[in-house]
Amino acid sequence: MPALMLQGTGSDVGKSVLVAGICRALANRGLRVRPFKPQNMSNNAAVTIDGGEIGRAQALQAVAARTPLHSDMNPVLLKPQADRTSQLIVHGQVRGTLGAANFREARRPLLGEVLASFERLKAQSDIVIVEGAGSPAEINLRAGDIANMGFARAADVPVILVGDIDRGGVIASIVGTQAVIDADDAAMIRGFIVNKFRGDPALFADGYAAIEARTGWRGYGLVHWLPAAARLPSEDAVILERRHLGGGGRKLIACPILPRIANFDDLDPLRQEPGVELVMVPPGQPIPAEAALIVLPGSKATIADMAALRRQGWDIDILAHRRRGGAILGLCGGYQMLGTRIADPHGIEGAPSAIDGLALLAVETILEPVKALREVAGEALSARFDGYEMHMGVTDGPDARRPFATLGDGRAEGAQDAAGLVLGSYVHGLLAAPGLRRALLDRIGVEGSDRDHRATVDAALDEIAATFETQIDIDALLGLANRH
Repeated sequence: MPALMLQGTGSDVGKSVLVAGICRALANRGLRVRPFKPQNMSNNAAVTIDGGEIGRAQALQAVAARTPLHSDMNPVLLKPQADRTSQLIVHGQVRGTLGAANFREARRPLLGEVLASFERLKAQSDIVIVEGAGSPAEINLRAGDIANMGFARAADVPVILVGDIDRGGVIASIVGTQAVIDADDAAMIRGFIVNKFRGDPALFADGYAAIEARTGWRGYGLVHWLPAAARLPSEDAVILERRHLGGGGRKLIACPILPRIANFDDLDPLRQEPGVELVMVPPGQPIPAEAALIVLPGSKATIADMAALRRQGWDIDILAHRRRGGAILGLCGGYQMLGTRIADPHGIEGAPSAIDGLALLAVETILEPVKALREVAGEALSARFDGYEMHMGVTDGPDARRPFATLGDGRAEGAQDAAGLVLGSYVHGLLAAPGLRRALLDRIGVEGSDRDHRATVDAALDEIAATFETQIDIDALLGLANRH
């Protein structure tokens, strides 16, 4: 079956959204399309139907392709948990920890497993759209590569190079990529797409032609800036650097940006509420005193992030907020931080250690080697929800007898304090449920909307796909994939 790979001149050039939009455009044409990323690095992940986990971008691309999430779509996932170490996920399951020193050697044997996943996807689809990682121009990482040209050449998949004109220097970045990579790698690239264009396309006609002339590659499209992309979940923490300030009479919801923040797309439904201003608080800034709700997000290294939270003085802000009668929601790692203590006797996050939590919930957490990965549904705040669990901790204590939610199998889940203003849950995706979101916002005096977050994402994908049908030569891309 045919396949096509999108690689970028750098990180954050828009490859993930391009793959998602192309997947939706092809699905709208009636094709069975599957997304694939050989190796990803992200702390934003989703649970798959086969009981594994994949990067959030591949989960979105699967939604775009109208196909269930499967661990084969992202066979190697690295989840950073310290400056020089990452948890290694292979075929959706934890396989250990990689350090910067042994990363190159450890990834070489994974190419066979990557190719096996790719072959399984090909067998069930009409076309596979592959996303690279980072850039093939990072030639210092070429030896043993499984994410870009190492995969493309092993699987014999043609490559389209994506450049980001919004950051400037797009001509040099595309032409320069050809100049620095190996000639055999360059031969895999059959064309380019220029992404994130603003203004009159005629102004870039000469630049587009110059890239074609200097590289010998064909241009497959000039993609304009996509407003609809803001309605999609983001995998890259770069988005968190853009702080939003309150205003217009909206209630403020604040979320501190922890060093190992994970699954921050949980907050996307709040960002889209008209009565809410979501503030992502960067290091060095206090949590705003006027916040009506503080959300403590997920974390890939809860003990380290709890210590970082104290170093920032955010614990003082959070405790003062609670004394003023403010509401607090802790999700996954944030739920663990709300308790009295977090212990890691097995060294899951590094050396065995323990740390005191915020003690806003009477619960304690012990980190365990087995990761909970499951889709769940249930009821909380008198509203139905569905989502997924993805954690390595077991949390229990007196406030767990006052659960936040009841799951469909009858299990109690999460905890809350006696006032019902400090809430903790392991469930990701809770806030996508309109009823539950309205019930939570009602506690801070906001009238929530009936907006279905998943429908919002789906409509954005259709809008992007329709744009791509006019700005990308999709027929030519299909022809390239089919000829190869």
